Amino acid sequence: MKITSAEFVISNTDVNKCPKTGLPEYAFIGRSNVGKSSLINMLTGNKKLAMTSSTPGKTLLINHFLINKQWYLVDLPGYGYANRSKKGVADIQRVIGSYLEKRMEMTCLFVLIDSRLEPQKIDVDFMSWLGENQVPFAIVFTKADKQSKSRTESNIKVYLEKLKEQWEELPPHFVTSSLSGAGKDDMLAYIDSVNSSLKKN
Repeated sequence: MKITSAEFVISNTDVNKCPKTGLPEYAFIGRSNVGKSSLINMLTGNKKLAMTSSTPGKTLLINHFLINKQWYLVDLPGYGYANRSKKGVADIQRVIGSYLEKRMEMTCLFVLIDSRLEPQKIDVDFMSWLGENQVPFAIVFTKADKQSKSRTESNIKVYLEKLKEQWEELPPHFVTSSLSGAGKDDMLAYIDSVNSSLKKN
C-alpha cells in the first residue's frame, strides 16, 4: 500500500464525537516519549501530520486522520509518566478506555514499545488488559536505529519470551525506525491485508 493522502479530520475527548463513516480505524498508543508522532509521520510520509514535541505526553486527545479516503489512522493519548496530576492521569485513562471499549470501528491497536528497553510492567499490564478485553492489537518496536541490529534483535527476543509467560499466541509485531523508514512497508502491508479481508466479509 502507498499512502497518497492523509488529512486531519477531528480531535476530541468524547468517543461519541468520533467520525460516523464506518471506516476501519488503526489506532496508535504507547508510553510517553516512545516516538509515536514520529512513527505516524514516517508511515504517512508527512513530517507535520502528527505533532512532535520535546515534552513527552503532549497528545491529550483522540486524533483522527483519514488515509487514502479509505481508513482512519487514530493517534491516541500516551499513557504513563507525563507530568500530569492524578486527575489528569484519570482523565486520560478514561479517554483511552472509552475509545478502546466502545469504538466498534477500531480494527487494530498498534502498541508502541521502545526497542532499547527491557519489558516494562506498565506495558505488559496494558497488553494483558487488552487481551482480557478482547481488543485486537499488534506490537510495534520503535527506535531500532538507536542501537545495533543485533542488540535490537536480542532485546525483542527477550521481550517476546516475557510475553509468552502469559500468552499462548503472541500478537503480530513489527520493528521500526522513524529515521530510516524500517518497518513502514511491513506495517502498511499488514493494514492493507486486514482492510482487504474486511471487504471480503
